[in-house]
Order: sequence, then structure tokens, then C-alpha cells
Amino acid sequence: MNDFYSISDLTTGDGSITCKAVFNPEHQIFSGHFPGQPVVPGVCMMQMVKELLQQQLGKQLFVRSTGQVKFLQLITPEVAPQITITWKIQDGGYQVSAVFNSERDLFKLTGLYETKA
Repeated sequence: MNDFYSISDLTTGDGSITCKAVFNPEHQIFSGHFPGQPVVPGVCMMQMVKELLQQQLGKQLFVRSTGQVKFLQLITPEVAPQITITWKIQDGGYQVSAVFNSERDLFKLTGLYETKA
């Protein structure tokens, strides 16, 4: 996470996480992606899902496979999306569904995460 984003309003349940992400508009990543029109990189959204899931489960994970990865709207540093992640144990790993939302869906991901050996 370093200082790229912070999390607020974290709520956890059995197989779920809901929180709000707040981006640091001064973070170096925004100077290159894209100069004059900063946008949260898609790979960073995917990493955020993994980091939040790891934090909740207390385990190091890797992405075994993805089913759906949809970047539906650009996310700028001013947007503070609500993130909802749900999972269930399946096929020796965690079947995950994640949505970033701010008045409408911005990003969706489904995938299978496994623990590192």
C-alpha cells in the first residue's frame, strides 16, 4: 500500500470485505500514468484486491487465474471508490469477486487466488 492509497470505513464479514479507497493524488505513479490526466492503473486495482484479501486472510496469495477483469470507467485520484470483495473456498483456493463502485461500477474482477507454497 505504501502511500499510493489508504483505506477507510473497513467492514469485514464471513467471506467479505467492504471499504473505501482514498488515493494519494501526489503519488509518483500519477505523474507517469498519465501526465496531465492522472488515472489509476488497472494493474494497481488488481493488486489492491490481492492486498486487501491477503490482509483479511493473513496469508500470502497469488492469482492462479482470472475469469473476468473489466475496467468499466476511468478512476482518477479524486474518486474514492467503495470496494467490495467476496470470496469462498473452492478448488484448493479462494474464488474471489471484487467490485469498485462510485455511483456506478468502475471495475470488476473474478478470479482464483491460492496461497504461496
